[in-house]
Amino acid sequence: MLPNGRSERTREERVGKLVASITGIYLVLLFLIPIFLVSNSVPELSGRANRIDYATVDGWGSWGNQNNGLNDDIGQNQEEFGYFSWTELNPVAAFVYSFGDLNCHQKSERSWEINGNQLAICVRDVGLFLGLFIGALFWRSKGLNRWTVRDSFLSVFKDEQIHSLYIKDKRMFAMILFLSIGALPIGFDGFYQLLTDYESTNTIRLITGTLAGFVLSWWFCAAISSKTQDFTDSSQVKLPANARLVFKD
Repeated sequence: MLPNGRSERTREERVGKLVASITGIYLVLLFLIPIFLVSNSVPELSGRANRIDYATVDGWGSWGNQNNGLNDDIGQNQEEFGYFSWTELNPVAAFVYSFGDLNCHQKSERSWEINGNQLAICVRDVGLFLGLFIGALFWRSKGLNRWTVRDSFLSVFKDEQIHSLYIKDKRMFAMILFLSIGALPIGFDGFYQLLTDYESTNTIRLITGTLAGFVLSWWFCAAISSKTQDFTDSSQVKLPANARLVFKD
């Protein structure tokens, strides 16, 4: 019998495996695609987050290629660095770079380069995917469905380690604390950089991105794995400190 009152944790393992597979495959492709592309075929980029900037050279989604070096924050004279269009790449490479184009600003000074080709996403986003991958593996190894998201989230710890959280009913506070520890550094680093002359480093971007991705993946896997259908009723759920789930009318 597992600590949560069930005899198996198939759902938890499947959720962790699925999230780890999706994020891990993209993470690997991020580094493989630039290696197999023609050297120096992906120039230095500078686009906008949550926008399509490099789909074509002069048609739809070509903002990044249209000499938009109007300020120091986004855009540049792409003619100087070379034009880029991910729709001209093979399907796998096009997927990797289109996802990066849509979700990342792709600033060259905040991105790594392999084989003379800039990666599809910046270093901070590489950290996010690395954290998502590690967090999913962490959940696959230790996570348990305990009916509610907060109890499932905390299930990665041994019962004796979180005994006091159940005695004092600080489970929600503990979950928010762990999420904050992971998410606040990336928020502070990003906004402090935005609002001041401070310029972060790629090492810090990688670390803060990884921390944020880890807690996000941990929470997401816990949320997806928290299924009441796995129990006959709430009384079947075993919690630390002999706590019981009680629902108010």
